[in-house]
Amino acid sequence: MDRLKQIESFVAVATKGSLTAAAHAEGVAPAVIGRRIDALEERLGVKLLVRTTRRITLTHEGSAFLEDCQRIIADLANAEASVSEGGVKASGHLRLTAPAGFGRRHVAPLVPRFVGLHPDVSVSLNLSDRVVDIVNEGFDCAVRVGDLPDSSLVSVRLADNRRRCVAAPAYLKRAGTPALPSELARHRCLTLSSDASQTRGWAFTIGGQVTHFRPGGPLDCSDGQVLHDWCVQGLGIAWRSTWEVEHDIAEGRLTAVLEDFAAPPNGVFAVFPQRKHLPLRVRLWIDYLKQSYGDARYWSTADAGVVAAAATA
Repeated sequence: MDRLKQIESFVAVATKGSLTAAAHAEGVAPAVIGRRIDALEERLGVKLLVRTTRRITLTHEGSAFLEDCQRIIADLANAEASVSEGGVKASGHLRLTAPAGFGRRHVAPLVPRFVGLHPDVSVSLNLSDRVVDIVNEGFDCAVRVGDLPDSSLVSVRLADNRRRCVAAPAYLKRAGTPALPSELARHRCLTLSSDASQTRGWAFTIGGQVTHFRPGGPLDCSDGQVLHDWCVQGLGIAWRSTWEVEHDIAEGRLTAVLEDFAAPPNGVFAVFPQRKHLPLRVRLWIDYLKQSYGDARYWSTADAGVVAAAATA
């Protein structure tokens, strides 16, 4: 007897609550389903279901086995979808979250294009610099930038994220260019306020070791875009991600300083609760981000979303 058929019948009975319902869904007699369950239990040497005339309940072993069986069936469906010409269509609602600044530039433009590829999927996008509890708040996937804290969440690295010290040419002409990270103490530094997520300060590589500084200045803000705007206005030095300032540097609005002391890059990650039973829509979204961010042209193009759209067309 086919092992997969036994597993499918077991899952159907466990989830529908009766042999009759499982048999009706498959279009066979209840006795056929019963024989498959008997054969499965005999092969495994354990009792999976307790069957009475009124109800069916899972044993302890049956509950544990059910979760693995559901994962196997889901993985098989995803594998078939990935190689079949038409594929199984992704559907359902996708709840996403991302940091506000990065999300505006590099997540929000991709969402409509993703929905265009998968019209049976709907999306809610939350942009917040707060570290969202994706499990308790019901999100399917988060995009996070920077070092990840230890947690039970699963993460996939999508791209590198490098931070750079930058200032407007007018500020550097007025205040001078720092030659060492320690010289930031005499400069006006534009920093994230204490309630933001950047807690360890600015990172530099000194003597082969990553060292953190907590510079000060007359202006701080919890919003990175405001810091960026203040920096362009010549109000001080800021420590910003390359994805935020690279075009300003290329066009001369900002100048990078202390480049010889740049810290190693951290990452851009897709974070989600678990791998088991990952819905197809979530898996396809993560694959879409990997494909988009993995294209070197994406990060060097003013309209990065156009590259992503062309790559998936």
